[in-house]
Amino acid sequence: MSVRAVGRESNTGNKRRRNEDSFVVAPPLFAVADGMGGAQAGEVASKLAAAALRDTDPGSKGGEEHVAALIQEANRRVYERSNADPSASGMGTTITAALVEGTRVTFGHVGDSRAYLLRDGVLEQLTEDHSLVNELLKSGKLSPEEAETHPQRSVITRALGTDPDVDVDTFVVEAKAADLFMICSDGLTTMVDDEDILDLLVRHHDDLDRAAKALVAAANRAGGEDNITVVAFTISADDGDTVQMSVAGEDDDTLHGVQPPAPALDTMVVPADEVEAAFLAPGSPEALAAVRGEPISPAARARLVLAMLALLALAAVLLIWGLLR
Repeated sequence: MSVRAVGRESNTGNKRRRNEDSFVVAPPLFAVADGMGGAQAGEVASKLAAAALRDTDPGSKGGEEHVAALIQEANRRVYERSNADPSASGMGTTITAALVEGTRVTFGHVGDSRAYLLRDGVLEQLTEDHSLVNELLKSGKLSPEEAETHPQRSVITRALGTDPDVDVDTFVVEAKAADLFMICSDGLTTMVDDEDILDLLVRHHDDLDRAAKALVAAANRAGGEDNITVVAFTISADDGDTVQMSVAGEDDDTLHGVQPPAPALDTMVVPADEVEAAFLAPGSPEALAAVRGEPISPAARARLVLAMLALLALAAVLLIWGLLR
């Protein structure tokens, strides 16, 4: 078996100033990291962990030992940086990683970023949150309903970078053809319930980039209180190289799996979807869809192209006029 298709989306959300999530899309390896810490430390921690997973090769043994070693190396890098850099002191990050090897998908997990499996129309949460609320839930001190709204539901009990070594949960799933796996940060799961996640994954099963964008949009509509990251991939019975990924307009670093560094605070970067939204009627459904990262209708896209052509024509006229003066 092999990875058939991949989709991913990461978004700052509605309440945070910066995105402290990072992700790895480097088939057959996938991961999501959700950083924590003051200033930019959370962002640094998650990027260090993501880079470690992509760059490190602790051996060719594979399986759970291999994935655990990758995560231990990520922990070492975050811990050492935290201790060497006063501005990064106390930083940490979650990590949930998946390695596809033939019919086996091996997971490594620390924190409350989750992995899910969609098989035969049923969505299953594969990982167990390393969180205070989950501990209270397991001990019977909280009901599932109370856990969903508990004020400390984001407090985690295990993270990379807080100690020299970390306890990594590892397990293996025997994959079947057409299985869909999803890894996400808690910015999705605290905003969107499993039933709605299932509905969107089923609806967009054949377009995983659209599925990821739809999930992020749903989290933002529900409040978007945290950064949101979704990585999804499907399994094919074919052993050949059948990975399909949308790469249009993406930076090379993102294509190879790790988000590029954030720009300096005095640098303004306007995402392509916001540029498109600026050419649409303010407050229109198309403009709102563009800002949320949802697909824009063909008619709106045509209006955008015409507006851009008109601006280019105006610029050409002004340039010629200036040369003739």
